[in-house]
Amino acid sequence: MAGIVAKGMGLLALGMIATGAQASPAKARPHKVTITRDTWGIAHIHGATDADAVYGMVYAQAQDDFNRIEVNYLTNLGRLAEAEGEKAIWQDLRQRLFIDPAQLKKDYAASPRWLRDIMDAWAAGLNAYLADHPQVKPRVLTHFEPWMALSFTEGSIGGDIEGIALSQLEAFYSKRKLAMTLEERGSVFREPQGSNGFAIAPSHSQSGHALLYINPHTSFYFRSELQMTSDQGLNAYGAVTWGQPFIYQGFNQHAGWMHTSSGIDNVDEYAESIVDGPQGKAYVYGKETRPVTVKPITLSYRLPDGSLGQRKFETYATHHGPVIREEDGKWITIALMNKPVAALEQSFLRTKTHDLASFLKVAQRKANSSNNTLFADDKGHIAYLHPQFVPIRDQRFDWRAPVDGCDPRADWQGLHPLSSLPQVIDPKNGWAYNTNNAPWSAAGKDSPVKFAFPSYMDEVGPNPRGPHAERVLKATPRFTLDSLIAAGHDTWLPAFDRLLPRLFAADAAAPSPARAEAIALLKGWDHRTALTSTAETLAIVWGENLWSKGAESAKKQHMTVWDWMDEQATDEQRLAALDEAMARLTKEFGTWRVAWGDLNRYQRISGAITQPFDDAKPSLPLAFTSSQWGALAVASGPRVAGMKRYYSHRGNSFVAAVEFGPRVKARAISTGGASGDPASPHFTDQATRFLSGQLREVWFYPQDVKAHVESRLTLIRR
Repeated sequence: MAGIVAKGMGLLALGMIATGAQASPAKARPHKVTITRDTWGIAHIHGATDADAVYGMVYAQAQDDFNRIEVNYLTNLGRLAEAEGEKAIWQDLRQRLFIDPAQLKKDYAASPRWLRDIMDAWAAGLNAYLADHPQVKPRVLTHFEPWMALSFTEGSIGGDIEGIALSQLEAFYSKRKLAMTLEERGSVFREPQGSNGFAIAPSHSQSGHALLYINPHTSFYFRSELQMTSDQGLNAYGAVTWGQPFIYQGFNQHAGWMHTSSGIDNVDEYAESIVDGPQGKAYVYGKETRPVTVKPITLSYRLPDGSLGQRKFETYATHHGPVIREEDGKWITIALMNKPVAALEQSFLRTKTHDLASFLKVAQRKANSSNNTLFADDKGHIAYLHPQFVPIRDQRFDWRAPVDGCDPRADWQGLHPLSSLPQVIDPKNGWAYNTNNAPWSAAGKDSPVKFAFPSYMDEVGPNPRGPHAERVLKATPRFTLDSLIAAGHDTWLPAFDRLLPRLFAADAAAPSPARAEAIALLKGWDHRTALTSTAETLAIVWGENLWSKGAESAKKQHMTVWDWMDEQATDEQRLAALDEAMARLTKEFGTWRVAWGDLNRYQRISGAITQPFDDAKPSLPLAFTSSQWGALAVASGPRVAGMKRYYSHRGNSFVAAVEFGPRVKARAISTGGASGDPASPHFTDQATRFLSGQLREVWFYPQDVKAHVESRLTLIRR
């Protein structure tokens, strides 16, 4: 049975004895875990073993927001339609082309004992939570199995798979023509997704210790902040994507790691020539034909009356990967990383590394396909590391478009050794960074040289945050935690240094009295974000309008929208975008002179994953803006239909600054708070600090946590 012992130190304490469900009788192992919550509601979990700590940390996550855990696993298991109906069936099919429950069960059975212990504890912790909280009603997942943990080994929900266009997947497998959506075509404004990471060497810190700045740009409330420790040496603090059994971005007592989405090309498409063979469909490969692999997939979906319907699909694949669409008479297959066991091993083991050498040893699993890493440790090492899963490819092909699947030379030729990847280790300049841009400026003059590497090492190039990061890193010769946090919240928007002069030139060539005041306002603006700035509001709405005019063209040319706006937009498009901005603001607010803080708001009124934003309900002014304009501190989101204000839902989420001395010092913030329950005092208790960039102290050591205890819960399962 499982028992709960709670000490009443606040609203989170539980006074009860409960029976916890087990993953399965054969795999049940005893667990004793303590969950101590500090006065911010942050969970500090301790167990005798690493598995105990995992049991407690996923239980604590479920306390804070079980709904997000369930939705993440419904998504990654390809079972979302069981909750949301047939509209999600194509998303599920996309996932199930790669995530096969039968294979994951085999992978689990073949995993090393220590990893199975982790997965067993993960499932047991979630099942115990559900047994202890019968009032919680899962939408679908009433019982968790250990193998399910293998479906979600990256930090991003969906991972590389999300790049597959759902409209074209549906068109192929439903045998009908469908146009790509505006979003898939790149025709609507879309916030660039990514993160910032800074690593500061001892030579550039006031204390003489290495520093790390952790600044993921995800949807708000995307990750849980917690600490997990064990008597087996685990002591990791940071951000956990809901439901995962490891700290995704964070630090331990010796080292820290920050992941940023990479511009690397690690997913490839192949154009397959299909023929009818004696055994059915076949594809041409070199001088031979090979049979197309046929795999039946049955998906369930929720009907309006709550019962489940089923749809059956016959899916196809070649040795390159599954078929995802048809294009110009060819079947398009896709190749991407699918190494769930190695990926989960790498994700968990790196949280226990104690220096750069041990971190690189774990990275030899080569199961990180999409994340750059900024690293720092207490030995004084800093590094920028490229993703480790990088297929070796023939550089005669243009890998940005589907390559000829008939040509054996287009096959992957193994994986690059880590030594052949662009990286920066202990640069002489004293800092390294990444803002989802190319690694060729990661450490100023000490950066990797672009022409020494294959072009597929980066397909994105620069972005406006890169020059911004370099400027703030060069401006401070000796960083402290305070100055590092300030650098990460610097207010400059460098994109407008480049974009606005083109607008001014266009206006000078075709001036209009109707926009004269607006042009004058923009000319006098310092290109910095501020709550009271009306010029910022006008510039951003103008920029979004211009962005939408060029996004699809930029995508087709494999260039950034930023470059298109600067280099290819016509004067007519620039001026029309400004006229449209003025008209829109005037219509919504009665004037085009609108302060940025009046337009841009922070609002959290519900525990729902998709916030029901409402102009009529309370909100707070928000100075942060889109990373599209080079902002380092980011908040933005799609415009909500029917709302005149902007309501951000992504950007700075979990932010931390860490100093690695003999004793770790850290500060952090989680956007709203630790809980997804609107009734909890920790639903929005960090919001004002988030808005002002005032990170709070992290209580990392037991004595510090002991001085700030709100509640303590002991879980015992026998």
